[in-house]
Parts: sequence; structure tokens; C-alpha cells
Amino acid sequence: MNRLNRILLGVVVLLAAQANGGGQTVETRTGAPRFTLDQAILTALQQNPDILRARQEIERTKGLYIEMRAAALPQVHATSQWQDIDPHLGVISTVGGGVSATERSWHVDIVARQVIFSGGRVPYQIRSADFQRDSSYYAFRNAIDQVVATVRQQFYLVLLDRALIGVQEESVRLLQSQLQDQQNRFEAGTVPRFNVLQAQVALSNQLPQLITARNNYTISQLQLAKTLGLDFDPRRGDRPPLDAVGELAYLPREMPVTQAIALAKENRPFIKQQKAVVLSNQAQVGVARSDYFPHINADAGAEFRSSPFAADISEGRSGYIIEATGDWAVWDMGATYGRVKQAKATLEQSKVTLDDSVRQVELEVQQAFANILQGRELVKATEKSVEQAAEALRLASARLDAGAGTQLEVLDARTQLTTAQSNRLQALYTYNSAVAEFDRATATEVHYSLCLDEPKTRSKLQTQGLPTPAPKPTPLPLNGDCGTTRTTKTVKGSLAK
Repeated sequence: MNRLNRILLGVVVLLAAQANGGGQTVETRTGAPRFTLDQAILTALQQNPDILRARQEIERTKGLYIEMRAAALPQVHATSQWQDIDPHLGVISTVGGGVSATERSWHVDIVARQVIFSGGRVPYQIRSADFQRDSSYYAFRNAIDQVVATVRQQFYLVLLDRALIGVQEESVRLLQSQLQDQQNRFEAGTVPRFNVLQAQVALSNQLPQLITARNNYTISQLQLAKTLGLDFDPRRGDRPPLDAVGELAYLPREMPVTQAIALAKENRPFIKQQKAVVLSNQAQVGVARSDYFPHINADAGAEFRSSPFAADISEGRSGYIIEATGDWAVWDMGATYGRVKQAKATLEQSKVTLDDSVRQVELEVQQAFANILQGRELVKATEKSVEQAAEALRLASARLDAGAGTQLEVLDARTQLTTAQSNRLQALYTYNSAVAEFDRATATEVHYSLCLDEPKTRSKLQTQGLPTPAPKPTPLPLNGDCGTTRTTKTVKGSLAK
């Protein structure tokens, strides 16, 4: 079972090795580390608290399995007792169930105990603990998928907010240029002061949007840093905790919704986790039912005790002990029946939860698919709007220079261009974020060994995953996967360039 634990934790170990081998972050001139999308994901896999907690849950359930398995194996116990009685109380004492006429007495027992028959309690407890360990493993995988999707979405949000700052800064620069032009014209006496005031108001209205964009950028960086598990550095002060490298881009993703749902039902660790819970609860029914049967234990060992007539240790006696004990609750007023009824009800509840989990996965896939379609349409709809708004601004400026237009037309065209550019960036973020959620919902972002999902094939895994150099892109082979080498990768395709 140590082999299984090493392999199922191998994903994070290999990812960490890859990150240390070829994905180091670099420091910017402001002291903030720079992250690409892949580096951010690898950092989160090493430091995100949700993943760290999920790993410790695997260790906890592994300990539970070891504890339950120990009940099926012989257990050796050693007990000892030493007694000294005041002579005024008499010379008769009892040690270890015997009678001694000496003031001082002792005994030592070494006994091996083995469960002979428990009505199936011990095997069912082992089986339940085994499925609980499986459940923690699938919860670990689910945490990885969720963290990867969250990092991607937050990374795209940082890129969006940074790009929006650029849009607002460009708009402010053009408005400042427009204000300077109107002031020059006013001083030359070609335009009234009203035009200058309009330009000043337009610039003043644009500055709060720039300030808001910069604040949103800072907040999104802080949120991403928290997800990556980065600690606050007092030396940084109010400077950004990180710098995201990349730009929002449109990479088409084509997959029929029926195929996506089928993949999700087959691969989602969330469903596998619920199945393991059902199997664990099914074993608990057997544990509760075992009280209907007798429980028989056998003890065998040796006992060493002092002589009942002499305190000299050389006069001690020794001998073997063989004992069998049995316990059978012939009539417990329905207590066992009540426990079985509770276990069966818990089992049925977990089955209902499993069915609901399947429907939940179907809903998540369909929602993500719909969001991808929406993002795709938004991207296409905003492609021409930026070009059209830029051309409208150019024509309005030309008309104003020729004396055929008004300043209001130019300001309105500038507002429309800023809106079109912002909508374009927002559409790219909506699409990329939807793709990240779609990959999580379909469990296609991170690939795992399917042999680990089938208990009968786990015995064929003879070797653990070995870290490999960081190639491009980043496949991570797991050796010994059912006799063949499969590829485990972290990021299927980066949407940030």
C-alpha cells in the first residue's frame, strides 16, 4: 500500500521537481517575482493550502487503514506488576491473579492475541478504511483540478486588469492631447472656451476609471498571490506581490457537449470520490451486522511470577498461557438492529448523493460549455467593433480639424473606442475563464493513471514515478503504469501568450 501512496502523491512531487528544474520565477526590477501561467500553476501545486490539506488527509486515511489492518494480525502485549505490602497489613497479597505469602511479589506476562472470528467485523473495517483512503485520494485530485482552474482564472484576471489599465492610460493620453489642442485653439481665438471646458470635463471623468483599473489590478494580483501560497514580504511594502507574464489570446476549443459529459463522467475525481464513499458505507453495514455473530479471540504466551513463599527472584516461576475467549450478544434489546439500520440509511444517503453528484457534473459541464459559446460569440462580436470605433474616432478628428465637425463628436468617438477596447478584453477574459472551467468540469486539465482507479490493477504497479527534466511542453511520465508508460501533464494548453 506504500506503493499506491507514493504514486498517487507522485503528481505533486513530479510537478515540484519540474518547477525547480525549469520553471524558476525571476525577479523584476521592482522586486516582484514574475510568473508565467505554467509557473503559477506549478507554484500553486507546491504551496496552495487546499492541496497541502488534501495531501495530509491522504496520510490520515492511510494511518486509519494501517490501524484497521492491524486488528487482523497477531498483537503481542507485555504486562508487568510489582507489589510491596507493609508487614502491618499482613503478608497475604495478590499479584496477577495469584496469591503470595511474601511482602514483595511480581509477575510479567507476554501474550500474543489473535482474532479468530469476529462475524466479519475486521475484514469489513479494513475494506471501509481502504475505500476511505481512496476517497481521500480522489479528493486530492479534485483539489488539484480546482486549484489549477482557479489559478488560470485569476491569472487571466490579472492580465485583463493590466490590459484595461493600458486602455485607460491611452484614453487619458488622447484626452490630454485633445485638451492641449483645444487650449491652443482657444488661445488662437478659433474655438470658444466651451470647447476647453468640455475637454477638461472629459479628462476629469476618465481619470477615476484609470484609478479604478489600477486598484483592480492590484487586488487581482493579491488574490493570485494568496492562491499561490505566497507570503507577504514586509520589504515589498505596497508594491505588487507578483508580475504576470503573458497576454490574453483567443485559442479555439472544439468539443461536442455529449463527448464532454462522457469524459467528465469517466474522469471526474469528484464522482470517483462519491463512489468510494458509497463503497465505504457499504462496508460499514457489514461492520454493524457483525454484532449478530459471536466474537472469538485466542491468547497464547508465557508468564513469569515471583514465588508465593520466597521474595528471592531466583525462586521465580514461569509457564505458558493458552486462553480462548468468546463474546456473543444473544439479546441486546435491538441495539445491533439499530446500528445496522443506521448504517443502511447512511448507505442509501450516499447513493442519493452519488446520483446527485453525477447530475451536478453534467450541469457544470453544460454551464461551462454554454459559457464557452458565449465567450466565442463575444470575441467575434468585438473583433470588428474596435476597428470600427478607431475609424470613427479618426473621421471625427478629421472633421473637427476641417471645421466640419464638433468637439462633442470627437469626445463621443473617443468614449466609444475605449468602450470597444474594454469589451474586447472582457470578451477574451470571459472566453479564457470559461475554457479553464470547462477543462476542470471535464477533468481534461490534468491526466492521471487510470490503473489507480481500479483496485484489481494496483498490484501491477511496481515502480514509482521518477522526476524528469523539464521539457516543452511539460509531459511528466509515470513509469510502471500497468506495464506501459503513460504521460501525465499539468497544463494541456496555455491560453496566455
